[in-house]
Amino acid sequence: MTYMNVEISDQVRFSKTVSESDVYLFAGITGDLSGNHVDEEFMRTSKYGRRIAHGALIIGFMSTTSTMLIERSLAKGIDSTPVSLGYDRIRMLGPVFLGDTITVTYTVAEVDHERLRTRAKIEVVNQRGELVTVGEHILKWVPRVR
Repeated sequence: MTYMNVEISDQVRFSKTVSESDVYLFAGITGDLSGNHVDEEFMRTSKYGRRIAHGALIIGFMSTTSTMLIERSLAKGIDSTPVSLGYDRIRMLGPVFLGDTITVTYTVAEVDHERLRTRAKIEVVNQRGELVTVGEHILKWVPRVR
C-alpha cells in the first residue's frame, strides 16, 4: 500500500496578487476589522504608510500550497487521507501590502514513513523577491478504512 506519494524536495508554488477584495472578504469572514487592514487613513500615519494584509490570510495561501501537494499525491494514487496537523514556526518577516503579488513555495523537508507524516518548509516572497513570511507545515497521511 502507498500511503504517501511524496519525497524530500518535492515542491509546489502558488502566486496571487493580494487585492482589496481579498482583505475585505477575509475581514468580514473573520471579524478582524483592524485598522491595519481596512483603514487607509490610520495606516498612513504608520511606519508602513498603507494597509497591510492579514497574516492569517497569508497562512491561508500556505494552506493552498499544501492542498496542491495533496492533490498531486492523490493523482498518483495513495491509500490515505492527508490531513493537516498544523503550522509551526510561522513568522511574518515583512508586510504584505494590498496589490503585492506573493509567491508561496512549499517544499517537503522531511518524510517520516513510520509515523506517516511529512514536514514542509514554506516561504512567501513578494514581487520584489523579499521574504515576507516563513513557516513549517505538518501533514498526517491517515490510512483509509476499507
